[in-house]
Amino acid sequence: MAFDWRQYRCEDAYDELFEAAGKPRPAARNLYSYLQSTNAKDLADRRLAADLAIKVMGITFTVYSEGKMLDRAWPFDILPRVIPRTEWERTERGLKQRVTALNHFIQDVYGPQKIVKDGIFPAEILAESVNFRPQCVGVKPKFGVWAHICGSDLVRDRDGTVYVLEDNLRVPSGVSYMLENRMVIKRIWPELFQTTNILPVDDYPAQLYDTLAALSPRPGDTPTIVLLTPGIYNSAYFEHAYLAQQMGIELVEGPDLTVGEDDCVYMRTIYGPKRVDVIYRRIDDLFLDPEAFNPDSLLGAKGLMRAWIKGKVGLANAPGAGVADDKVVYAYVPQMIKYYLGEDAILPNVPSYLCFDPKQREYVLNNLDKLVVKPANESGGYGMMIGPRASKEEHAKFRALIEKNPRNYMAQPTLSLSTGPTITDSGVEARHLDLRPFILSRGESTYVTTGGLTRVALVKGSLVVNSSQGGGSKDTWIVDIDDEAPPVMPPQTQKQGGQ
Repeated sequence: MAFDWRQYRCEDAYDELFEAAGKPRPAARNLYSYLQSTNAKDLADRRLAADLAIKVMGITFTVYSEGKMLDRAWPFDILPRVIPRTEWERTERGLKQRVTALNHFIQDVYGPQKIVKDGIFPAEILAESVNFRPQCVGVKPKFGVWAHICGSDLVRDRDGTVYVLEDNLRVPSGVSYMLENRMVIKRIWPELFQTTNILPVDDYPAQLYDTLAALSPRPGDTPTIVLLTPGIYNSAYFEHAYLAQQMGIELVEGPDLTVGEDDCVYMRTIYGPKRVDVIYRRIDDLFLDPEAFNPDSLLGAKGLMRAWIKGKVGLANAPGAGVADDKVVYAYVPQMIKYYLGEDAILPNVPSYLCFDPKQREYVLNNLDKLVVKPANESGGYGMMIGPRASKEEHAKFRALIEKNPRNYMAQPTLSLSTGPTITDSGVEARHLDLRPFILSRGESTYVTTGGLTRVALVKGSLVVNSSQGGGSKDTWIVDIDDEAPPVMPPQTQKQGGQ
């Protein structure tokens, strides 16, 4: 018996698949026609097939719980999120605009700091930034680009408006899961890729390689590129290994690298030292180079900063890029876009209250039960409070934290994040979503993934989508609805010739 999609309820938020019960959005019409003819058993079988594919393909992520590291299969929902191409093109322009302005900002704050002198950006925010690196002052990396790989989180509110929730400019992760989600979905819904014009995502490794290769200090040669990982115990190690394999580059750890007397970086190989041109580093600034940062670090290599400053090696992302990866700095990105580019922001920020400002702080403290409070530099959903769902004890705790260190906190209204139908143990139910596209910058050229990683809050009613907090993911389809074939029926419901 087919599932009755009129039973699906999505009234409390903007639903990505349905305008109303039983009424799909135009970009989802082929998917809906197909799903109408599926039954609960077919959905369960395909869900099981996806789980098996994920295990066979070894798609995992690591969580830290009670002092232990747990390696888990990637949680994946087989019902995709669908976005029309026309809408995505505008989002893509907004993301390119945003990362361009952010790179201008980073170069400026490590140089003349014009944006501070002109009164657009407060000096006290920069003075207390935990990710400002004095070692980077006066440096100008190749193309003037600091954040070569950016992951910006997008959310959609009840009225359909797409907002930028935050920018991740240090070591953004998750793109491997975007690519693997597509591989899995093609295995279980192959028919839909024959009739729906779903734009591809599989060019990302090639685009990333080209972005990294462009940083080589030895133009004209085939560069030696490595991915620097903290090692197998890092939560994103699956992604490190996956991207290195997809790009055909070496996966290395700190002890594999040395900096010679010529200030060039060398990789240890069985044939002897080999010069490295570009390092895609997946470790934090403070652990990158014990000579320049934390002297006790065993994760990086002594002298990497010296080699980078002298132009002997390319680093992505550049050290110091995290100065813009700050939820308080985030609030000023629309002003940055206007200041550096002379344009209005295409994609709006979520309205934000900065606790370092006395008036805004007073508002936050008086409305903790209505706001989402976030620390400036945490990630993964840690350290935040969702006011309407927090206890009085949590409100009191965050009140004390804000009063102790107001620069470190900002607050935003609680958005009603958009939803998508998700298969649960109780049937198909609405779950809240966000989206993390990835943007690659290499000077004049900027590339945005076709869609990105849709993260889904698997817990009913939850707004927290991070995998470390119990979230999962969906494949993201950017669909060109002007070039589609007629809907296709599932194999088991198609009539055979002569019958």
